[in-house]
Amino acid sequence: MAYLGAAYLWVKAAHVIFVIFLMAGLFMMPRFFVYHQETVPGSSEDRRWIEREGRLLKIILNPSLILVWVFGLMLMVEIGAWSFGWFHLKLLFVLGLSGYHGWIAGYTKKLARGERPLSDKKLRMLNEIPGVAAAVIVIAVIVKPF
Repeated sequence: MAYLGAAYLWVKAAHVIFVIFLMAGLFMMPRFFVYHQETVPGSSEDRRWIEREGRLLKIILNPSLILVWVFGLMLMVEIGAWSFGWFHLKLLFVLGLSGYHGWIAGYTKKLARGERPLSDKKLRMLNEIPGVAAAVIVIAVIVKPF
């Protein structure tokens, strides 16, 4: 333990806690999208979904993503993770999930403008991305296959 000292386990715990919050939001939002798309643009139900999605993004997803990165970078430096092969795989999938978060934020804005560019089926398929990414990340971190 180089610079974090006794705080290392607290930082690690915080990282895992905010990963859980982030993943919950990443699983929830595409389901919100499926239900939202069924509404008539401009209706009161549409406005309620816009509000729900905005709150999920601003209260859960955005802060969680920031804190996951802050605590994750602290851990990366602490353990010298850059020299491990498993870390590169994890980082690749974390970058992918960060991009997925960006897509979610963009799709939220499209729905708020009344646009419905994707089918329910495509949204349901996109909802599988965080699960696959989480599985790869957990295997990389726990099993350390390389």
